[in-house]
Order: sequence, then C-alpha cells, then structure tokens
Amino acid sequence: MRPLSALTIAAGLLFLTIEAGAEPTVAPGYRLETISTPGAAYSGLSRDGEDLLVTDLASGRLYRRGPDGKLAAFGPAFPYGLDVIGDPTGPYRVVRVGDDLVVAQGWTPVNSDEGPLDHALVAFDGTGKLRVISRDFWNPFDFIVAGGIYYVIDSARNSVERVQANGRKDTMMTFRRMGEATTALQNLSPTEFAEEKSYEVDAVPTGIGLRDERLHIALFGGFPFLAGAGKIVSIPEAGGASMPRVDVEGLNAPVSIAVDSDGDLLVLEHGTYDQKEGFHKGSGRLLRLDKMTGRRTVILGGLTRPVSVLVWDERRLVVSELGGNLHFLTRETAH
Repeated sequence: MRPLSALTIAAGLLFLTIEAGAEPTVAPGYRLETISTPGAAYSGLSRDGEDLLVTDLASGRLYRRGPDGKLAAFGPAFPYGLDVIGDPTGPYRVVRVGDDLVVAQGWTPVNSDEGPLDHALVAFDGTGKLRVISRDFWNPFDFIVAGGIYYVIDSARNSVERVQANGRKDTMMTFRRMGEATTALQNLSPTEFAEEKSYEVDAVPTGIGLRDERLHIALFGGFPFLAGAGKIVSIPEAGGASMPRVDVEGLNAPVSIAVDSDGDLLVLEHGTYDQKEGFHKGSGRLLRLDKMTGRRTVILGGLTRPVSVLVWDERRLVVSELGGNLHFLTRETAH
C-alpha cells in the first residue's frame, strides 16, 4: 500500500476539505488567544529559546514567532503539496537539536517526483546547509530527541524507530493491526460491515512523548476512525522485547501528546468521524490526564482538525490546527 498522509495512512479514506469549525471552548481557569492565517495549514510546534517554531504544510515553510508575536519564515523551503487522498504533506515538525534544526519531512506530494528530502529526517545549520540524517522512513510524522537519540514515529509503517545521530536506525516497535467490535462497525454502516465479518484497522501511530523513562505513543487508528477506538500505549525508552502497555483507551483519534510540568499527560484528539461528512467540525479537543488518578479534563474543546500540542512552560500551552489557527492557552489558576 502506498503511504498517504500522516493522518490517513493505512486508513483508506478521508474527506479533504479543511473548514473552519465552531469557536473553541476553554475550561474555567484558562485564557485563550488565537491567531489565524488564512490559507495556512499549521502542523508541528516546538520551542527554540523564546521563539515558537511552526511548520506550514500549505507552503513548505518553517516559521518563527518571537516575543513580538510576529510570524516570520526562515530556513530552507521544503517540498510540499497534496498526497493521493488530498491531505497536505510537507515538513511535519521542526525541532532545535544543538546547533542544528531538524525537520521531519513527509511523503512525496502526488504531483511531484520524489526528491532527496522526501520521507526523511533532515538537519540544517545556521547557514541553511542541509544534511539528511536518514531517508529510511515512509511517513515520519513526529519525533522527539532524548540523550542524543531520535525517536521517530513512522505512521505509514505503524512503527517507532530509534535513530542515532549518524543515521543508523533500528525499529523499536511495529504495532499490530487493531480489531474493532462488529457491533460498533454495524452502527457505523450496517451494509458495509456485516455481522458475520470481523474487521481490523492499522494502529497508525502519530504523537510521541517521554515520561518516566517510557515512550508514550498515540495510536490514531485507521478508517473508519471509530469514536473511542484511539489509545495511548507506552514502551520502555531503552527498548527490549516487551509488549506495549495500554495506558489510555477510549480516545477519539489522538494525534499528539505531551507531558506538562506536573507530569500529567496532555492528549490532543483529532475528533470524531462521519463517513459522509468526514471529521466533524468542532469535535477536536485537548485533554489533560492526571498522572495519579487518570482523571480526564477537557481544557480546550471545539477544535477542527488539530495537529500538535506544545507545552511552552508551567502555565502556557500551544495548539495548532490545519485550518491555519494557533491557539495559545494560559492557565490563570491552579488546576
């Protein structure tokens, strides 16, 4: 199967139009500021000193937002376009690593010839000189860096890859296909999913985070993106043959995760899905999962196709949406 976009790989179908959704809703004790850029498709977020780094899949450019609040393009332009389903592909994420900035670059756009930067982990220095760390991916949607090691999510291969600074790579985990309950599938489409048939979907890993020496991975789940079918699983950072541990279930297409200053897990849900309408406008949300109790709190709701969540500091969070929105969430009181 040809890899598609980070969110649709192995899913087989996705509605293509990115539309504005309802106004976001904020939990008590939080203040929200939103900036919007018509035509942009914001994806990856990271912090570089006092600057916010953002990737834009609609232009292939990287943006830097300084303390003055202005977004300015910087660095090389990366390949971008639409995949065969019609979703944007390009630089999914950029992260500061020492003197370099490292980009996870997506699959080759459907109307382009494959280039040397496609489906790759790419570094560039202050002069803009490019260096490919590895192209041995299909769709490297997200990554983190810990102890000089890159931990890369390959959504197309349903795997977590460990990459050395010199490009040497080994697969830490390849996720099995997930079985879905026949009753749930019949409710979705009684004619397509007969009672006597079983149904499996690809796990489609997306976001990754590190907590307590374990890598936590969001499993988005493949088509038909059943409500509550998403999971968060974890594996030891050191690797090994152990099976992934299921930490959280019942999620709606989790796409990004992060760990806040209290050790709580933040989970960004892409939303709920309908075969006729696609992902429902306003169905995405940001959850906080208490580390001690597991209690879930919705701290930002009403999102449409959100992609990334970034912990800026102990009070502030940033969330991106494919519709060109950046949401800045500030906690005004203790939670």
